[in-house]
Amino acid sequence: MIARISEGKIYQLYDNEIFVFGSNEAGIHGAGAAHQAYFMFGAEYGKGEGLYGQSYAIPTKDYAIDKLPLDVICYYVHRFIDFAYQNVQYDFLVTEIGCGLAGNKVEDIAPMFKPALELENVFLPRRFSKFLLS
Repeated sequence: MIARISEGKIYQLYDNEIFVFGSNEAGIHGAGAAHQAYFMFGAEYGKGEGLYGQSYAIPTKDYAIDKLPLDVICYYVHRFIDFAYQNVQYDFLVTEIGCGLAGNKVEDIAPMFKPALELENVFLPRRFSKFLLS
C-alpha cells in the first residue's frame, strides 16, 4: 500500500482530475474549499454530495451548517470511496475535508480514508498519511 499524495493547495486541474472537498448537506458552498470548488471546479449550489463539474462534495456539515457526527462523515467518505472505485477514469485529489471550517482533527478524519489506499486514483493530503500508514 502506497499513499498517493495530493500536494498543497489546488488551483488547476487536468481534464481527468476531480477536486474533492468538504461540503454541507445543503450544498451552500460559501467558504473554504467548498467556495473554491464552486468558483473554480464546477460545484453546484444546492448539491451537497457527489460529482459536479470537476468537483466531488463530501458532507462534513448538516443542512443547518452544523458539524456532522464522525460516523455520518465516515458514511459519506465511504460513499465517495465506492464512487472512486467505480470511476477509475478520474483521479480524485482529496483536500483535508472536515479539518478546516468543520473543526475536526486530522487524526479523526484521515483513518476514514484507509480503504482508499487500495485505489490508484485517489490522492490524499500529506497530513493524512501518518494516520494511514502506521
